[in-house]
Amino acid sequence: MSQTISQAMLQSRSKTTKADLAACKKLIRHGSHSFFLASLALPGRVAIPATALYAFCRIADDLIDDEHLGDEAIQALSTRLDAIYAGKPLAFPEDRAMSEVVLQYDIPRSMPDALIEGLSWDVRPREYNTLSDLYQYAARVAGCVGSMMALIMGTNDKHAVARACDLGVAMQLTNIARDIGEDARMGRLYLPRQWFNEYDIDADAWLANPKDDERIGHMCKRLLDYADTLYSRADAGIAILPLSCRPGIRAARLIYADIGHELEKKNFQSIDNRATVPLWRKLSLLVWAPVSIPMRLSSTNKELLSWPPLRETRFLLNDIKSGAKFDRIEWLFALFQSLDRRTDVTKN
Repeated sequence: MSQTISQAMLQSRSKTTKADLAACKKLIRHGSHSFFLASLALPGRVAIPATALYAFCRIADDLIDDEHLGDEAIQALSTRLDAIYAGKPLAFPEDRAMSEVVLQYDIPRSMPDALIEGLSWDVRPREYNTLSDLYQYAARVAGCVGSMMALIMGTNDKHAVARACDLGVAMQLTNIARDIGEDARMGRLYLPRQWFNEYDIDADAWLANPKDDERIGHMCKRLLDYADTLYSRADAGIAILPLSCRPGIRAARLIYADIGHELEKKNFQSIDNRATVPLWRKLSLLVWAPVSIPMRLSSTNKELLSWPPLRETRFLLNDIKSGAKFDRIEWLFALFQSLDRRTDVTKN
C-alpha cells in the first residue's frame, strides 16, 4: 500500500481528465448498481460530480473490506484526502476527480473525514450497544455522503441538508438489515446489542455461530421501521431540491427502500439469503420516481422539513458555508458530455 501511495505521489497532477471521469463512471457502474441507475435521472451537471464523489467513496470502502490492509488502509485514505484538499491529488482517477469536486462545491473537509472515521470503525473492533451508537456509525459512512450530495446539488440550507443526512442514514440501516448474515460471518455486528439483551440472546455466542432466528427477524424488521421513518423525513427534503434533481434522488430513495420490501417477502430472514431488488423492479421505480414526487410541500412535509437533524448527524452541518460556489462547473460538464451516459447503458 505505501509503495502504491509513493508511486502515486511521483505521478501526481492536479487536473481531472476525461479518462479519469470515465474510470469513475466505470467503477460506479460495476460497483454501485443502484446509484448508477438513479444517476441516470439526475441532470448531467449533478450526475458528473456525484459520480466522482461516489467513486472515491466506493474505493475507500473497498480498501477497508480488504482484510489484509486494516489500519494501513485508513492511513492511506487519510494521505490521499490530504493531497485532495491540498489541490495536489495523487495519481488515482477518483482522487483527481474528487479534488475538483471538493474545490468547486466547497465540500468541508469534515465530511469526507467523517467517512474515513466511520470506515476505521470497521477496521478496529467496535461494539454498537444502542441505536444511537448505530446512528453515529451510519452518520459517518452514509449520512456524510448525503450532506455532500446536497452541496453538489446546490442546496446548503441546513434543514434540507439535515434531511439529506436522514436519507443517507436510512440507506445505511437498510444495508445493515440486508447484510446481517454477511456481516456476522466477517465478525461484524451492527444490530444494537441492547436489542439482543431484550430478546434474551447472547450477542457474542450468536456472532460466533450466526443463524436465522425469529428474534433476529424481529430485529431486522425493527431496524427497517426506523429506516422507513427516516425515508419519510428525507421525502420532505427531496421536495425542495432543485426541480431537475428530484427524480434521481427520489429514485435512489425508492430503490433502497425496496430492499426492505424484499426482506419482508423473505420474512426478514437475512442470514443465509441476501435480498436484492431485481433489475426490472429498479427500472420500474426509476420510471415511477418523477411521478411520485408531490408537486408542492404538504403540511406534513413542511413539518418534517423543520424537524431538527438527528443528534448523531448535527456535526455534519457545522462547517457548511452559506455562500458555496455552485456555479463554477461548466468545465466539468463539458469534459464529461462526450461520454454520453445514457448511450452507454443501451450499448451494454
